[in-house]
Order: sequence, then C-alpha cells, then structure tokens
Amino acid sequence: MSDHLLQGPLADRHRELGATFAEFGGWLMPVSYAGTVAEHTATRNTVGLFDVSHLGKALVKGPGAAAFVNSTLTNDLDRIQPGKAQYTLCCNDSGGVIDDLIAYYVGPDEVFLVPNAANTAAVVAALQQAAPAEVSITDQHRSYAVLAVQGPRSTDVLTGLGLPTEMDYMGYADATFEGVPVRVCRSGYTGEHGYELLPPWDEAGVVFDALLDTVTRADGQPAGLGARDTLRTEMGYPLHGHELSADISPLQARCGWAIGWKKDAFFGRDALLAEKEAGPQRLLRGLRAVGRGVLRSDLSVLDGDRKVGVTTSGTFSPTLKVGIALALIDVDAVIEDGRHVTVDVRGRGVECEVVRPPFVDPKTR
Repeated sequence: MSDHLLQGPLADRHRELGATFAEFGGWLMPVSYAGTVAEHTATRNTVGLFDVSHLGKALVKGPGAAAFVNSTLTNDLDRIQPGKAQYTLCCNDSGGVIDDLIAYYVGPDEVFLVPNAANTAAVVAALQQAAPAEVSITDQHRSYAVLAVQGPRSTDVLTGLGLPTEMDYMGYADATFEGVPVRVCRSGYTGEHGYELLPPWDEAGVVFDALLDTVTRADGQPAGLGARDTLRTEMGYPLHGHELSADISPLQARCGWAIGWKKDAFFGRDALLAEKEAGPQRLLRGLRAVGRGVLRSDLSVLDGDRKVGVTTSGTFSPTLKVGIALALIDVDAVIEDGRHVTVDVRGRGVECEVVRPPFVDPKTR
C-alpha cells in the first residue's frame, strides 16, 4: 500500500512507536498508536501530539500579495494584521469549495497558506491563474512539517521547551528550538486549547522528539488520524470532501462567518451572494443517536418515510459514548433542533435527535 503513497518526514518514528497506518488524501498516515479512544481521551483530558505534516503549504509573495489573497479567498484579511492567522475558503465560480485553509498574514507582501493535503495543487493552480505578474505562488508542500499539540496541558508542554505560548487565539510567533526555526500558532482542530507548529520538513524530527518526550511526561500520548477525526466531529468542524466540497457551499456548511461579504471581490462571490439572498436549500445539522448505533457518512436521513438529508460524517463519540453525525438536511423539511429523525444504517433505522453542533462543550482555546 505504501509504495504509491506519499509519506511525511516522521514516518519511521511513527513505525517505531507502533502506529497503524492508512491512506488519506494520497498520504500514508498514522491512524492510531494506543487506540483511537485512548488518544481522544488523552487529548480531551491532558494532551495529544499529532503529526499532520500531510497538510499542504503554499507561499504567496510579492508586492501586494496580501491584497491579492484578499481578492481571491473568502475571508477578509483586513480584519487581522501581521502575526495572526485566519480560517478562509477558496471557492469556485459556482460557490462550491475548492478547499478550506488557514492563511498566515506575514505582511502586506507575504501570506503563507496551509490548505488540505489533497487540494494543495488545486488551490495553488487557482491562485496562480489569477495572480498578477509581480505576485508568485509557490507550492511548498514538503518544505515544512506540521505538528499539533492539543489539550489542557498543551501550554505546559510548549513552555517546558521554551516555545512561545502567549499568543491570542489564531495568533502566531516565529521562534527557534535547538537551532531549528519553528512557527507556532495557537490553533487546532480539536476544540481544545492547543498549538500548531511548523518546523522545516528535514528538521522536524528534532522538534517532534522533544515534544513527544514532554507530552509523555505530561501524561499525554501521540495521537493519530482516528482521534483527530473523532475530536473534530464532536466539535462539528467541517472536513473537506465531507461537509465542504465543490458541491457543498460555505453557506450550506454554516461557514458563512468565514466570508467577507462586504469585499468587492473573491472567488465565487456572485454565486454566494445569490445563495445568501435566496437562502441555502440545505443546512448542516448535528445528529445524536438516541439508542445504540454507530453512524457513518453517506447514510439517508428520514423523517418518517421521507428522505430529508444525508449524513456527511459519522462516528462513535468517545466523550458522549453515543453515535453522532453531521448531516445536510433539506431546509424545506422544516426539521428543528430537538426533533427526532431516523438514519438508515444498512437497512436498520437508528433514531437520532437533531442538535446544533458542537456535541460537546468547547474548551477555552
């Protein structure tokens, strides 16, 4: 399986730690070490260390680079300043989502982007096609690793290594650890207080080894893709290809807050304004199983005998000990929070309550 898949700079370390692997977005990724539930619980209660170096990286640089990015991606970079990062989306002309990503505002002439692994080339191509001659967009996918330290003890871990932790949420700082440059951002994909670190690809091992030792001493664990998915699903965070796609708009996924509606230009603006005016025909909702049943993606959601939606993600919640799912529900079905619907799981109906994510109380980030 691994012969045709890309691997991160720490793959050998994950093997030594006993990780199980699976394909994700064209990459061979560690799924778990001690088990998804144990890693999920460690992240919620102490601290988890994730290697997400498969995430893309791209540099937009040149005179007016920030203004150019602001004219293409949905969110408004003018809302932040250098030293801050921002969640944003790259849309197509019809308002669908090419990708959701994080934009690091370095300065007026430099923006660093972190898209999803499988969509990096598409984002780079879309920006390159629109860029003026003086602005360059460089794919730096394997120039930097990405390590996420997430959980209530994440600050203690970084402080113990002399790394910066005083940033506001979505703030970042550039630092050095044992001679290795590393960008540290107070962000994450778990709902917990946490940080994402970007060291150079070829020097990531130095940072990872130190983090792993400190995380272990803080009663934490390395955590894989399995826990990352259960944690983000409990928070109702979208995953591209599930809650966002070329056919699922930001409005349908309840990500309209990441759109600078007053901006004069961004990819997909006309289509999204029209959808906002008319109202989206379906909306992302949460489903919590009332009885036993593990929910998955691509399952029919029924109100009586009528199909009213489809699940986009589903899992067993280690925190709540019940099945949970995200689903796109037709607006004209008038399904309110608190209503019960049925999810068809291989011909068996699982009763679920409609809820507004997150499924668990978000922690102080």
